[in-house]
Amino acid sequence: MTYIQNPSSIEETSFKIIQSIIDEEHPDYQFQTEMEESIIKRAIHTSGDFDYLYTLKFTHDVNQKIVEVLKNKGTLVLDSSISLNGINKRVLDQMGVNYTCLINDEDVALLAKEKGITRAMAAVEVAAKIPGPKVYAFGGAPTALSYLLELVEAGQMEVDAVIGVPVGFINVEESKSDLLASPLPAIATLGRKGGSTIVVAIINAIIYQLKEVLTGDYIRYSTPTSK
Repeated sequence: MTYIQNPSSIEETSFKIIQSIIDEEHPDYQFQTEMEESIIKRAIHTSGDFDYLYTLKFTHDVNQKIVEVLKNKGTLVLDSSISLNGINKRVLDQMGVNYTCLINDEDVALLAKEKGITRAMAAVEVAAKIPGPKVYAFGGAPTALSYLLELVEAGQMEVDAVIGVPVGFINVEESKSDLLASPLPAIATLGRKGGSTIVVAIINAIIYQLKEVLTGDYIRYSTPTSK
């Protein structure tokens, strides 16, 4: 057996296989934009699950809004250390983009205890105080996602965009349905599937699509375009 050992070649070959499966098993499928194609394919690459062709949804020009936040050196607010560890921080650092997960922050712990809410919910409140534009990403905290929607509806915080792909069985489908029905620019999955690795896939797909960063370097975009 001949092994492919170069990581770039492995990834490139994987995306070619993904496209070939789409051509064979979903011949009538059409991606709406190059950005959506990149996001959906990377979610499939991460999970091996072609359901994301149909369950990943995009509202209110969300991809462009996220790009604007990144270009304006905003902040990515993540709900788990798994997502924080997985995103391409080297590229984000080049762009001057901030990123944080506040789940273990002392102020968050104090607020959660004071209000009798979860740390993930408290993290939403604390993150709202971060200056500048923000994108909130949820891969494992549906209650925090619902809490964010409540705060936005009450006029207590502003949100530029939301990635809402929590996985699980309790309040997961409801929170994502509410997000998709809201006026917020959003990327969300239908059903129970999702998770922190899907958050990582979405964010990395977007930053790989931004070909030019502030230093003038170019980001490799490995996902081949569809035929």
